[in-house]
Amino acid sequence: MKAKIYSSDGKEKSSISLPESVFGVAWNPDLVHEVVVSMQSNARSGNAHTKDRSEVRGGGKKPWRQKGTGRARHGSRRSPIWTGGGVTFGPRNEKDFSKKINKKVRAKAFASILSKKLGDSEVLFVDSIAISEPKTSAAKEIISAIAKGSGHEDLVTKRKNAALIVLNDRDEATEKSFRNFGNMELAQAKDISSVDLLTYKYVVVVNPEASVETFEKRMGANTTKTEK
Repeated sequence: MKAKIYSSDGKEKSSISLPESVFGVAWNPDLVHEVVVSMQSNARSGNAHTKDRSEVRGGGKKPWRQKGTGRARHGSRRSPIWTGGGVTFGPRNEKDFSKKINKKVRAKAFASILSKKLGDSEVLFVDSIAISEPKTSAAKEIISAIAKGSGHEDLVTKRKNAALIVLNDRDEATEKSFRNFGNMELAQAKDISSVDLLTYKYVVVVNPEASVETFEKRMGANTTKTEK
């Protein structure tokens, strides 16, 4: 299984042999759905919280005497039927939304998405993005050249969630150069998840030899080869 590697000026530079363990996995929508839903659940913080009648301030004194007033009897202003009282069956921040995801299941879903995107020509390999100092215009020039050279012009024109740019190591100049792009996101190969891959249409893998090796380690294999 081979793929083209483009240079930062959009020209085809070489090719890379991709491991079947990462890019040759069958598409499994049920597994991917299970993993993505679990990851989204794990990201929920459960901030919504209401006070019940035991937590509302006040209400120590009986509003009025039990009999003789002609009004309904009440024992506390903290009752849920009073304005400013407690809330019945409201959301509580004690609820735990987390779900367990087995390590092998998470890895298989990750590889399944990468394989599907590669089959749909939505994974682009770039040898390097060399930006000496933070400059948005330089980043725009590079990504435009890659889009034109690979034949994926919508990489630039797509207004939302166009591309996830994957770096093997942190590069402060590159990160700052792409910071002003609202339709792109930068992340390290060791940190991206299945949710990240599905959020963006294209996955631009920079320094593919090292990045793919990182992917393989997450799968538990190591067989990457580059051909000039």
